[in-house]
Amino acid sequence: MKNLAGLMKQASQMQAKMQEMQAKMEAMEVEGSAGAGMVHVTLSGKGVLKRLKIDPKLADPNETEMLEDLVVAAHADAKQKVEAMMAEEMQAATGGLQLPEGLKLPF
Repeated sequence: MKNLAGLMKQASQMQAKMQEMQAKMEAMEVEGSAGAGMVHVTLSGKGVLKRLKIDPKLADPNETEMLEDLVVAAHADAKQKVEAMMAEEMQAATGGLQLPEGLKLPF
């Protein structure tokens, strides 16, 4: 039974670490860019779009479709960076414990 108590304590500690990590990730911001830096997006650590900056040179009404594509590309760039950071933080929070493939915590 000592092993069970120890396992429960470890699980409780891991849960606390994950909650701490979630709060840390929520406070982080990651910037992605596209179009040689003409479009920038900033995401929270949880992938929420916080800011969008578009170079005024792109505001040509004839280039609307390209602008929309660049915004999508910049968002994808920032989202990929958020996911990489989350994976690193998760590895640190779980102490190297291998979680089952496809298990996406904390989401």
